[in-house]
Amino acid sequence: MGINWEVVGWTCVTLAVIMGVIALILAVISARNVRKRREALGEVHTELKIGSQVMFGGGIYGKVVGLEEETVNVEVAKSTVIKISRYAIQTLVDS
Repeated sequence: MGINWEVVGWTCVTLAVIMGVIALILAVISARNVRKRREALGEVHTELKIGSQVMFGGGIYGKVVGLEEETVNVEVAKSTVIKISRYAIQTLVDS
């Protein structure tokens, strides 16, 4: 008795189709999560105002003391102000 290559071929095709469907589902879920995160970050960057408590992507907390078009002046310690990109801010912190 030999190997039935027709069955082996159709099994491979079936597995490839199943894996393709699973990959498509994961891609759709991932794209949706990325879109939600991008919208949330867009809101953070548009709602910035002087006096807002913020957290950077690296986990540093600070208070906004100045706004420019692409940069933000943030006080991270008493009388220590740094200039960062507006897009480095990860979240607004509720005081």
